[in-house]
Amino acid sequence: MKQQHKDAILCVECGYKYRFFGEDAEIASRELNIYCHLDHNFMTASIPTHRLFVHVRRLVAKGYKVGVVKQTETAALKAIGDNKSSLFSRKLTALYTKSTLIGEDVNPLIKLDDAVNVDEIMADTSTSYLLCIYEDKESLKDKKKGAIFIGIVVSIL
Repeated sequence: MKQQHKDAILCVECGYKYRFFGEDAEIASRELNIYCHLDHNFMTASIPTHRLFVHVRRLVAKGYKVGVVKQTETAALKAIGDNKSSLFSRKLTALYTKSTLIGEDVNPLIKLDDAVNVDEIMADTSTSYLLCIYEDKESLKDKKKGAIFIGIVVSIL
């Protein structure tokens, strides 16, 4: 999966925590001030699942692209299935940048609990901009005219 997303730091769900591996672990350790150690020939660092949105926001605020890789099956389903001894299946469920910091993984107000300091989270938020340019291929068949649609989205949190 890392081969497909070389430019992103991947947070991989492993049970009740998210883990970073290799160079991603070293970057996460440095930027998030978390412990990084060697485990089976790979550097690794981890964060608890309930703090994912805090750390994703912090990494994005520092200019990194962050991918969230979630388990697509639970331990209970795996225990009764045919693939008990195989690895959990996982897939990239979100990819965040400064302009795409939207969704349940990074919005503290969707799943807020008492252990979360709202001021700490909201300090990392900023105005987000997203520019989309789309060419209508049907109108490009007529080489004299072409329709280009431009959309700008501004989000002030």
